[in-house]
Amino acid sequence: MSETIKVGMADLKVCRFPDMLTTLGLGSCVGVSFRDPVAKVGGMIHVMLPDSTAIRGTGNNPAKFADTGMKEIIRQMEQMGANVRRMEAKMAGGATMFQYQTKSELTKIGERNAEACREILKSMGIPLLAEDVGKNYGRTIVYETETGKLLIRAVGKQEFWI
Repeated sequence: MSETIKVGMADLKVCRFPDMLTTLGLGSCVGVSFRDPVAKVGGMIHVMLPDSTAIRGTGNNPAKFADTGMKEIIRQMEQMGANVRRMEAKMAGGATMFQYQTKSELTKIGERNAEACREILKSMGIPLLAEDVGKNYGRTIVYETETGKLLIRAVGKQEFWI
């Protein structure tokens, strides 16, 4: 029997098939789901910010940032027998939740989070098979580690799989 494992904000979890992973409240945050279909290992991270080096005193939570969290989830998945060369990913979130008068880089955090995740996946050689990012609404996602399907839910929108 499978379990649905909850991933909190600035959190990451890894599991084995048939378990599923879910995270709630992806506004400007980005949820990235990973799997190695051969080892049947999956993972999900809820990224809040793109770059740990841009902020002093970031604490001891690698999952908060794309640059540190993506490396950590890969490390944990490899400890469970996954191989980075077989991994694939999907992602969602990265919305612009509020419109500001200025178009400062600071107000584009969702866009910056999504781009940072794309760049890190590319640098690690992990294909990004699908994404649902941007726009102006939050999302909840559920990841099936068996199939690699990612369910996208948003208030007032039709749910769909990518």
